[in-house]
Amino acid sequence: MYAVIEDSGTQIKVAEGDVITIAKRELGEDQAELTFDKVLMIGGGEKAASIGAPLVKGASVTADILEEGKTEKINVVKFKRRKGYKRNNGHRQDFIKVKVTGIKAG
Repeated sequence: MYAVIEDSGTQIKVAEGDVITIAKRELGEDQAELTFDKVLMIGGGEKAASIGAPLVKGASVTADILEEGKTEKINVVKFKRRKGYKRNNGHRQDFIKVKVTGIKAG
């Protein structure tokens, strides 16, 4: 069974046991599990695929939090030729790595 969820403006196809990275968010103290309520589609089960309009009612995906971290550094360069203008900047995006533990159809 798989599901397509929306998180922070991105659509992610997940199945039970998948390890995915999502955008960082504020977590409560001792929070070890996340629930995704924005489920766009569920498929792969004994029933036909259910597609939401825009969301599948009553569906949710639960996941355990594995770690928090930062991605590798991305160098951002601004450059204008023959003008003596060059700017270097770097960016590291924060993320949360989660493991999908359950998909509940609505």
